[in-house]
Amino acid sequence: MTVEIWHNPRCSKSRETLKLLEEHNVSAKVFLYLEEQLSATLIAEILTKLDLSPREILRKSEDAYKTQNLKDNDLSDQQLVDAMIQEPKLIQRPIVINGKQARLGRPPEQVLEIL
Repeated sequence: MTVEIWHNPRCSKSRETLKLLEEHNVSAKVFLYLEEQLSATLIAEILTKLDLSPREILRKSEDAYKTQNLKDNDLSDQQLVDAMIQEPKLIQRPIVINGKQARLGRPPEQVLEIL
């Protein structure tokens, strides 16, 4: 079985999730989302697979969240997605994708639900 993981090597949860996949003999195609150009379409696909809204995958601890006032509930989903495209570090990580399903690796064990 091969899954895709949106990975940030500097993130402990992301590293733990990758290790957990290896322990379960799951091959992972690593997608370094901080280094790739993201699109609204790609983020929309991930949100559908996660069954979450853009607001639910925002990292509220990031400076960009505060400086762009992303806590404003009047912002549209498209505005939040645009912010993620401009600042990918705003996206919660890791995200593991298996076919039509995805899970956030917070906690890492949560990804086991889709294996």
